[in-house]
Amino acid sequence: MNLPTVDDIRALHEEYAPTRAAFELVYTHCEIVWKVAEQLLAADGHRLDADLVRAGALLHDIGVYRLYDTTGRLRTDGYIRHGVLGHAILRQEGFPERLCRFCSCHTGVGLTRDDIERQGLPLPVADYVAETGEEQLVMYADKFHTKTTPPAFLSFTAYAAHVGRFGTEKTAAFHALRDRFGEPDLASLSAAYGHART
Repeated sequence: MNLPTVDDIRALHEEYAPTRAAFELVYTHCEIVWKVAEQLLAADGHRLDADLVRAGALLHDIGVYRLYDTTGRLRTDGYIRHGVLGHAILRQEGFPERLCRFCSCHTGVGLTRDDIERQGLPLPVADYVAETGEEQLVMYADKFHTKTTPPAFLSFTAYAAHVGRFGTEKTAAFHALRDRFGEPDLASLSAAYGHART
């Protein structure tokens, strides 16, 4: 599979971003997720495709741009849809399904058909669950940074508390990801990007 370069992906973000501020927020977050994933790959020498992880991390949140209103403000209602919106963007751009899935399968620690039906989520009823090691790593790395105002790095404990609101099985899934991939060094990334840690 021919993967897009970092420059290709940056250009795609610039094309879809409705404002410069939106680009800075979303692309920087995607770049940070890539850096977190790189750390975790290097720490344990996982036999995953590092180039695919890079592309998936840099593309995973491109659907967020579709949630900006005409005033340039990010709408948080329906935010859960950003993954399927990103999947649709990448499909429209001609990317293979293997890359599109990084968008639709990174929310939380995976959304199942049961989650969608039980919670009445505004998504097509299906399973949106990371399956490959690369998808799982990007999904996990994503949990350590948030695009809130201001953006911040989240500790393992902070995200575990958040995901625990959705059931003990979600907390267990997050712990299983840590068992597989470890924890990143957020102090160095916090210093590099100037985002606080929580």
